[in-house]
Amino acid sequence: MVSLLTDISTESVAAILPLYLTVVVGLSPVAFGLIDGLYQGASVLVRLGGGWISDRTDRPKWVAFAGYGLSCVARFFLLFAAGAGSIAAVVAADRVGKGLRTAPRDAMISSATRSEDLGLAFGVHRALDTVGAAMGPLIAFLVLWWIPDGYLTVMVISLAFAVIGVALLGLIAPDQRIRPPRPRPTSRPASPPFVWKDLTDRRLTRLLVLAAGLGILTIGDGFLYLTLLERSDFGAEWFPLLYVGTNVVYLVLAMPVGWAADRAGRARVLVGGHVALAGAYVCAAVPASGTVPTLATLALLGLFYAATDGVIAAMAGRLVPVQARASGIAAAQTVVALARMLATVGFGVLWVLVGPATAMAAVAAALVLATAVAATQVRPLDRAPVTP
Repeated sequence: MVSLLTDISTESVAAILPLYLTVVVGLSPVAFGLIDGLYQGASVLVRLGGGWISDRTDRPKWVAFAGYGLSCVARFFLLFAAGAGSIAAVVAADRVGKGLRTAPRDAMISSATRSEDLGLAFGVHRALDTVGAAMGPLIAFLVLWWIPDGYLTVMVISLAFAVIGVALLGLIAPDQRIRPPRPRPTSRPASPPFVWKDLTDRRLTRLLVLAAGLGILTIGDGFLYLTLLERSDFGAEWFPLLYVGTNVVYLVLAMPVGWAADRAGRARVLVGGHVALAGAYVCAAVPASGTVPTLATLALLGLFYAATDGVIAAMAGRLVPVQARASGIAAAQTVVALARMLATVGFGVLWVLVGPATAMAAVAAALVLATAVAATQVRPLDRAPVTP
């Protein structure tokens, strides 16, 4: 529920940000690519730190609370940000908060779930998370429908949901621990403390390389939606509904795809999700306009998130010892975030050089080749034993 409320807050702003920055503020595609890349990757610097603090203190709830709180403060300052520089600073603070909270939260989910049900458990969380991710853009759409220039109103509503989410986490959420409790006050801990060597497992390294190779070809959703907007003839006020469409598909598929990953192989599903992403790029790049290509793009993008977001956390958390669970998840999420940040910044330059459709088609072709190579490398990950 905390994730649901926070995603209403986050995605209501994210749904208006591409239009706000390119139309209202007047940024070029390159400048927008830099800010969108910052939105994708600012959390890189603190993800490992958040996981490390969580593992060292064994207090993941309060590490996550600090991250949610920082994002809430960023929502407040967003009300006063007027230029590209101040908006970039607020976006960076918000994403730092996300980076701090994500690994401890996912470690809590992992530790509260049986190994054979991890994909389903993360699917349940991502489904609730995605309810918020669908409601946020819908709220933004309704506000802009009634108030054409109501960007500030969307930001105020975003702040309200962020405050409620932080309060819910601090006052009600259980203080889930990662390591087993000590049997007696004088006995040793049931598991050793975290050391960085715990992250050198060959299986985790393979997963990180796989995630980096695929992530470098994963551009920000904002560019995908701007390509659809440029190709089609729908009005700008409908733009937030593109986020709603993607998130509705994600919501419907998160639990069944997570369940399927538990049984068919999580690494295989992870690679298959990137095949769906390549299909979304192709649908966005085709010159045909109309409802069908747009809906196909949103459906494939939603399938991509259902097959990758929770699945990679489920994999990483069980490829390391229990005392390094949050840090293992953080390592995978850091690699993904950094790769996507570089991809988004690079795509902004490519957009200017060759145009949106050609740039999208080129990235789609490269992603198809990358998934073909990755498919040959995933078998050891699906066969590897996992920690309980």
